Amino acid sequence: MDTEGFGELLQQAEQLAAETEAVSELPHVERNLQEIQQAGERLRSRTLTRTSQDTADVKASILLGSRGLDIFHISQRLESLSAATTFEPLEPVKDTDIQGFLKNERDNALLSAIEESRRRTFLLAEEYHRDSMLVQWEQVKQRVLHTLLGAGEDALDFSQEVEPSFVSEVGVPGRSALDSVEAAYSRQIYIFNEKIVNGHLQPNLGDLCASVAESLDDKNVSDMWLMVKQMTDVLLVPAKDTLKSRVSVDMQMAFVRQALQFLENSYKNYTMVTVFGNLHQAQLGGVPGTYQLVCSLLNIKLPTPLPGMQDGEVEGHPVWALIYFCLRCGDLSAAMQVVNRAQHQLGDFKIWFQEYMNSPDRRLSPATENKLRLHYRRVLRNSADPYKRAVYCLIGKCDIGDNHGEVADKTEDYLWLKLNQVCFDEDGSSSPQDRMTLAQLQKQLLEDYGESHFSASHQPFLYFQVLFLTAQFEAAIAFLFRVERLRSHAVHVALVLYELKLLLKSSGQSAQLLSQEAGDPPMVRRLNFIRLLMLYTCKFESTDPREALQYFYFLRNEKDSQGENMFMRCVSELVIESREFDMLLGRLEKDGSRKPGVIDKFSGDTRAIITKVASEAENKGLFEEAVKLYELARNADKVLELMNKLLSPVIAQVSEPQSNKERLKNMAMAIAERYRTNGIAGEKTVDSTFYLLLDLMTFFDEYHTGHIDRAYDVIERLKLVPLSQESVEERVAAFRNFSDEIRHNLSEVLLATMNILFTQYKRLKGAAAGRPGRPQRTLEDRDMLFSSVCDHLRLHLSTFSAAAAQSSPGSDHVCGNDSIPDGWRYQCQTGSDGGHGNELIKICGSPVCYCLCFGWVMLYSLKYMLCNKPTVQTSGWTGNV
Repeated sequence: MDTEGFGELLQQAEQLAAETEAVSELPHVERNLQEIQQAGERLRSRTLTRTSQDTADVKASILLGSRGLDIFHISQRLESLSAATTFEPLEPVKDTDIQGFLKNERDNALLSAIEESRRRTFLLAEEYHRDSMLVQWEQVKQRVLHTLLGAGEDALDFSQEVEPSFVSEVGVPGRSALDSVEAAYSRQIYIFNEKIVNGHLQPNLGDLCASVAESLDDKNVSDMWLMVKQMTDVLLVPAKDTLKSRVSVDMQMAFVRQALQFLENSYKNYTMVTVFGNLHQAQLGGVPGTYQLVCSLLNIKLPTPLPGMQDGEVEGHPVWALIYFCLRCGDLSAAMQVVNRAQHQLGDFKIWFQEYMNSPDRRLSPATENKLRLHYRRVLRNSADPYKRAVYCLIGKCDIGDNHGEVADKTEDYLWLKLNQVCFDEDGSSSPQDRMTLAQLQKQLLEDYGESHFSASHQPFLYFQVLFLTAQFEAAIAFLFRVERLRSHAVHVALVLYELKLLLKSSGQSAQLLSQEAGDPPMVRRLNFIRLLMLYTCKFESTDPREALQYFYFLRNEKDSQGENMFMRCVSELVIESREFDMLLGRLEKDGSRKPGVIDKFSGDTRAIITKVASEAENKGLFEEAVKLYELARNADKVLELMNKLLSPVIAQVSEPQSNKERLKNMAMAIAERYRTNGIAGEKTVDSTFYLLLDLMTFFDEYHTGHIDRAYDVIERLKLVPLSQESVEERVAAFRNFSDEIRHNLSEVLLATMNILFTQYKRLKGAAAGRPGRPQRTLEDRDMLFSSVCDHLRLHLSTFSAAAAQSSPGSDHVCGNDSIPDGWRYQCQTGSDGGHGNELIKICGSPVCYCLCFGWVMLYSLKYMLCNKPTVQTSGWTGNV
């Protein structure tokens, strides 16, 4: 059954194929099934594209419709826009039409000048926009750099681990963002700055900061500040170049001596704690001194003699162990006491040690040093006594490759041994394996070993000590600053070094926190001190601006790349960010006097700082704040200039409680009252514009509240619009001197004035009696008066336009730009008697031109309403736009 069905189907298919081939008009389909499938997919994708576009349009309509936008109406308006160019082609003229030819040439020249000016304007705008974008990107780049924790490529670690941010989260508004440690430090900074600004003797900032450590009950912090005080207790030579002072041999030798003294004192304290903690085992005895203390320590550390010890014993303790621990405690006399007791077993060592002990810089003479080194290489290099090898390497500064792990089993011991081996001579007599410079030791600790070797993440104070004791102050501070809980300690260590002129600062503010600069000696690092301080204060500057200002005072002698004082710049940013204008900069009292702010005690020239802050506020668009700041700085011109810009857009608005106009009105009235009381005045034009805007605001307030007669009296006293034939020329001359802030409101003034006139007309027309206080007039007299006023107003506008245009007689030009194309020209058929005159109005893009033309037409309309005779035929307006 199925076979017969398929056979019949096959037969029908062959017949259909034969019939199709017989028809030559139809094209042959030469596609296989895969090609047909691909063609179908293409057709389907086109359909889906159209469907998705329709869906997108529907979604857009729903979204914008929910915001109150009529998509259908907007689409129709967009489709109705003409794509024609602004400048229409000029009409062709005959060859013999000289007047037309000259007119076309003149128009072409004007159009070319306009087009060139337009092109230059756009290019200039693009250039300004590009410069502004570059400045903004530079600021963004600085903020991004400020958020990087470390220096170099290690700072760009985009791991998934949650790490503390540079900028801590800002706490609840009104609460201090300072923790207890930061608050304790800030109090000491306040005390330090108070002494300086009051002209007292400058206190020791290190001592002030160290007193904070005593109150914290933290041994690590106390030891850190003890080390900082020890390392900075060097002979400071006044020098303008900190780098030259830091890399000098005398300064580096002083740093090494101070580091050795700190390590020796620390070990002696450790020895005393150990001995007094184990008195029964130590068997201290009653004889004071380092020798007896070391013997007691060996009773604890070496209760039984170790194998391999050489040259006998003294009081039951190995000789070289006693000598080593006496040296480790920094007591050369105690070590000499041991040498004297065992001098028969030590050979020439007593002579060498006496020379070493009497040397001011703990250095043997070259001849003695060579003898000792030769003896060490021949006899002692493979000695089984680790203490003897350590003492010889220490005295002779030899075999720097041996770390003496059996003896120096702690980081402090290793560091003490290596610092004793540092050489500063440049005679070249020492072989490379017997000579170590301070730079080599610094490189070994900072770069070769690094943070991982010392487990810096778990022992930050230890790694800080390693770097600081090897005179790598900047690297130590930068490392400690990256640990958020220890950041405050790092900042104040940097402040101490900065005040002592021992800190190497970066030359540019955009540098990384720790950087190397070209031309510096090897292993010299520089710290971006400005960036360090700004990063530290950004945490609490919004909640504790007073404390932030104390820290910014340290930047009073620093300048940025543009030469701007960093203290003024930071204060400016602080005031704008915190908005604490009154507290920081002071405030203006009602009598015009200025109440001092916090900034007054830091700077004698507070006006310059306030002006700087005001300029920054103005550049950021904070005009109201800028007005207050300029008034604090006694800059009346800028106060009135900004107030004019603020008042101009709002004077015609309706006054409502808590509105922008109401706030600006109160602000302007207070300024005007203070200036008149104190006799303060700005530049004449700005001053007159300010008071005229206040009067216009009064005019509009009376107008909006319905006090028509009062508003008319105000506009009449202002003499802004001529209301008599005699005042036309005077008003025309005065109008040319008005500023843009006044001109931009002319259309609103004209409209309000016309509404006032029309309201008065309707009121008089409906009532036979006149207004109380004025003589009664008949309705016909008032109609004639209003008609005359309208004619005078029209004459004023015509006269002004003619004077502005300076064009030929016979045409009324509101604008003197004869190059306006036809697309911006309008014609009005009118006459003074209501007949059909022919007057041409040319409108350019200036606001004044629009105002005058609008006022002209409205006055014609008002005259029509007043006199009941047609003066304007609106059907006569023509235009191409």
